[in-house]
Amino acid sequence: MSQTKRKWEKGPSHNGGKRRMRKQAKPVVEGSHEEVLLADIQALLAKTRISGEDDVTKVDGAEGQTEAKPALPERGTEIEVEVVELSSTGDGLARQPGSDRIYTVPFSIPGDTVKVKVYRHLEKEQYSVADFISVVKPSPLRDDSRIQCPYFAKCAGCQFQMLDYPEQLKIKKTIVQKAYKNFSNLPQELVPSILDTIGSPLQYGYRTKLTPHFDGPPGATRKVKKPFEAMPPVGFTPKGSKKVLDIEDCPIGTDAVRLGLKRERKRLETEHANYTRGATILLRENTVRIPASDSTTVPPPESDSVKVVSDAHTDYKTCETDNNATTTEYIDDFVFTNPAGSFFQNNNSILSPFTAYVREHILPPPSSTNQKPVKYLIDAYSGSGLFTITLSPSLFPQGGTSVGIDIADKSIAFARRNAELNGLDKEKCQFIAADANELFKSVKGYDPDETVVVLDPPRKGCDKGFLRQLLEFRPRRVVYVSCNVHTQARDVGVLVRGEMVEGAVVGGEKTEEKEHKVKRKVRYEIESIRGFDFFPQTGHVEGVAVLNRVDEE
Repeated sequence: MSQTKRKWEKGPSHNGGKRRMRKQAKPVVEGSHEEVLLADIQALLAKTRISGEDDVTKVDGAEGQTEAKPALPERGTEIEVEVVELSSTGDGLARQPGSDRIYTVPFSIPGDTVKVKVYRHLEKEQYSVADFISVVKPSPLRDDSRIQCPYFAKCAGCQFQMLDYPEQLKIKKTIVQKAYKNFSNLPQELVPSILDTIGSPLQYGYRTKLTPHFDGPPGATRKVKKPFEAMPPVGFTPKGSKKVLDIEDCPIGTDAVRLGLKRERKRLETEHANYTRGATILLRENTVRIPASDSTTVPPPESDSVKVVSDAHTDYKTCETDNNATTTEYIDDFVFTNPAGSFFQNNNSILSPFTAYVREHILPPPSSTNQKPVKYLIDAYSGSGLFTITLSPSLFPQGGTSVGIDIADKSIAFARRNAELNGLDKEKCQFIAADANELFKSVKGYDPDETVVVLDPPRKGCDKGFLRQLLEFRPRRVVYVSCNVHTQARDVGVLVRGEMVEGAVVGGEKTEEKEHKVKRKVRYEIESIRGFDFFPQTGHVEGVAVLNRVDEE
């Protein structure tokens, strides 16, 4: 993490002209909360500016004379604002009547009139930040009886519990649309209509991993160790505060995770004196599946588990708190094991339709002009093998193979174990530990015309070196999965615009084939873009973009 840069400036006259230090603002990170919010604010300013004169008004109608902008409310001032739009970050964008000034307000939706407390002003960015206090006049879309959490509007985890679920899905479709409008740098005609967002089968009780935390004892420092005299607040950091909000229950967690939270809180009631600093608590769901025909396996104690019965098997859901323990998760009949503290998708209920959708789109449509069948799958950023394993059966009937590539040796080890657990031929389903920028050097013998690449990068997206490497390889089809639709839109824009790359071509003489290097234009076109709601009640949406290579002379 880069440190904040500091710049010396001349101080005011009262300190004798001495120089003092001021903090220089950090650069905005691509695809970050700040960049996404700023894009929405700038679009709103351009669309709805009231005066058209940047809040500067004429004095007594005198030609060329102006007066200063109206003073902004001091920090801590309570005002009423009207919410006019929802940003892609989940915050409401609001104004005072007759003013151009935009205020970002959490836990609010278009049509709300809300009382807020002004927190800070960002002059250069032309907006202000405010804390939500209360609803003065509710939006027609708001129904607070839908809210199922007593900490809503305090805890920063959820933004949309007051909204009907179909309305949440419409909002998330709009977020994807704005991502491609603001960050793809593509003309509108090259971006197909965004498909409707696929909802989560569970809107509450879906989250299989939570990480509540608590701060260290009051007065304790690195040098001064002090035990807790009472149980500390255990929970999450609220919006606009650094103090932990004590959370006794979290309704978006699965039943097993909620059971684990209660158990950990009870443990801390008696063990808090053993801690001299703060800590984060892992709560990760683990599944023990016992087939209906199995009468010998002993299930976990009922007091520590949640029992889920089906015709074929009984699942016992427990909560693991050891980061290094191994947890098990099922997606349909696929089984995955992972270190409890590692990354794996946190909403199991949507993983069945999600992986089915990717599986349905991994192969080109039957109308494809390229008659070669797709045989090869490259799963970049493969982790413990989610896509490599769930997609491989689609390719095997065509004689194909798949390879998952990830930089983490530990992830690759678990991916190989998961492939074995799912009965996949290790010659047909392989895993390689390699850096993303060296990815295609690790794959030998794959014909690009017969290859599909699945991308699932971290939130920052793909770097330029990887995208150039992808264009040089020229896979026939790309399925880009992303937890950040804004960096996805940026990267998809690069692939659609394409570039001239050097590639090997066979041919050129009648008597024998010869490989030679040529410069060619490589680019892709977007077949479809769709959002998936992995995190109901929040402003987060994941995206799947399907692209096909465009062959040009």
